[in-house]
Formats: sequence, structure tokens, C-alpha cells
Amino acid sequence: MEQEKTWLGSSIPVPCVQELAKETTTRVPPRYVRCDQDPPNISESTASLPQVPVIDIQKLFSPEFMDSELEKLHNASKEWGFFQLINHGVSTSLLENIKLDIQEFFKLPMEEKKKYWQKPGELEGFGQAFVVSDEQKLDWGDMFALTTLPTHMRKPHLFPKLPLPFRDNLEAYSVELQDLAMKILELMAKALRVENNEMKDLFEDGWQTIRVNYYPPCPQPELVIGLNAHSDGVGLTILLQLNEMEGLQIRKDGMWIPVIPLPNAFVVNIGDILEIVTNGIYRSIEHRATVNSTKERLSLATFYSPKVEGDLGPAPSFITQESPALFQRIGVAEYFRKLASSKLSGKAYIDAMRIQNVEQKGS
Repeated sequence: MEQEKTWLGSSIPVPCVQELAKETTTRVPPRYVRCDQDPPNISESTASLPQVPVIDIQKLFSPEFMDSELEKLHNASKEWGFFQLINHGVSTSLLENIKLDIQEFFKLPMEEKKKYWQKPGELEGFGQAFVVSDEQKLDWGDMFALTTLPTHMRKPHLFPKLPLPFRDNLEAYSVELQDLAMKILELMAKALRVENNEMKDLFEDGWQTIRVNYYPPCPQPELVIGLNAHSDGVGLTILLQLNEMEGLQIRKDGMWIPVIPLPNAFVVNIGDILEIVTNGIYRSIEHRATVNSTKERLSLATFYSPKVEGDLGPAPSFITQESPALFQRIGVAEYFRKLASSKLSGKAYIDAMRIQNVEQKGS
């Protein structure tokens, strides 16, 4: 029964793109060619495009700058769904150690990596997610995913078996990131002028997963996508860029805008769950990862969501006669099982959660 309660989906096993890239010197295999995508390259110079807002968390705790920085956070969450977070308090040495550990982990020989491979019927380990059919087009990237918190949800063959010092550094990192996620959610509650308890009760001791994204170089980068355009199905995503290659792009006002990561900053984005909880005030935004022909790109995403035993829907503070609930209520575990069984495609999943008659009445 415990197994059934915490099973949150699976993905069809696929080839390792890191290995495939070693053999692919001229032409990309057909299953990775993505004619359905907007071309990944942007013709305009990056300098002329708007940039993702930057939030300084220290200012949010300073009496002098608090109000203006809170307004910035509110606008970034409403208008962009993305921001870069600086002065976040996570130690630079821990970030550097994690970056080195992960780069070494992805250099392990294939025989070693197989110990950490996705098992049938599961999502965690090396592989890809959201592969729901054998005909489906694939992303030019590998992932390594695992549950970090709560500790009782960790897979015994994954987290406890990670090589040292990676395991210890990841343990420290997951605790720091849980604290940071709760701090961000508390500040968002303040910016939204709602009781912090509504955020706290929903997200405290929540479900934290990490996903390392590895995008190898590609001989035809204009034909593939590293990660398909999507919004994140979670509450909050905190992304750490692990090397200097750019590749993350967000869809804003019909354009794909590259995110140029600041050194040791986190890129934070609103997930679908937070859009549901705020009844559409804060919005999850489509984003994607592009690849290049010369160098691999690595990033570490930490996803933070409510406890899987709970349920979710618009928080009571956001529902009034003038603003009825826009989204259905659903159990958190059921929400994630349905998410895992759907293809990663834009905002299709959260759109399916909308209460239709509210939309029709408003149209």
C-alpha cells in the first residue's frame, strides 16, 4: 500500500544521449529531429532583448530596500514567472563542490552509470522523463533525477549509494535549498499580502526532487531541442547553472529570450502548482533548453512541491465572488501521476486543470 501511495509515475527507457553523441559526428538520428519546434537560434542580438529580472534577497530583509524589492519580486512573479536570485546565502564553496561532483558523476563509465539507471516503472535515476510512447520524438539531453526530501521517499538504490563526497554535498545542498524555497515562498506570501500560513502549511516539509540536465554537443544543433518547451509542473524551481554554457530560453511576449546566468546566482521560476495556488496571479512560463555544436551544458534543477499526502487547489485567500476558483482541487500524488503520464508540451497540463465554466463565463 505504501508503494502504491508514493508511486508518482514512470517513463519509457530511451538511449543515453551522452553515449549517442560520441557516435553522432555528422547527422542526428531521425527520432531527435524536431521540425515541430520554433528554431532554437535567435537572429537578434542578445543585447537588444529584455532580460529576466534580478532579485537581491538581502534587500528583501533590509528595512531600507524591502518594499521596493518586494514589489520587484511581485512583478517578476506576475509578469515573467522567472527571476535570477542573488545574495541568496547558499555558500559559494558548497555550490562549487556540487558543480565539480556532478561533472565527475557524468564522466563515470557507462558500466558504473547503469547502477543508477531508471528502473522499469520509475522516473528516478539516469534517463529521460515524459516519454510516453515509442514513436515520440526525443530531446537531445540526459537527466539524472532523484527525490532528496523527505528522506523516507528516497530510493534505497539511489541517494544512499551515490559516491562520496557527492552524497554528503548533495545532502547539505538539499537542506539549504529547502530553507531557501521556504524563504522565497514566505516572501511571495508577503508580496501577495496573504497570510504566510497558507503557503507554509501547504509547502512545509514538502516534496523536493533534483534533476541534473546534461546536454551534449550536437553536430546539427538547429534541428534538435535539449528540453522541449514546457512549464514546470511543480511549485517552485531553483536552477543552478553548472558550467558557463548558455541554453535556457523563456517564452515572453511571443519571443524566445535567452537567460544569461549571473555567476553563482540561482534562476528561480514559478511552477504550475504555484499558479494554481495563487489562482492565476503568479504564472508559470514556458521555457526550453537549446544545445550547441561545441560544448556540453549542465544544469541542476531543484523542484519544490507540496507534501505528496496532501491536496492542492487555489488557496482560500485568492477566491472571492469577483475572482472564483480557476482551477480544480486534486490530490498532490494524483496530480503528479497524471503529469508523468502526459507528454511535456507547453502549458497543456495546467490548462487541463482549469475549471472550464469559469473560463467560458469570462470569455
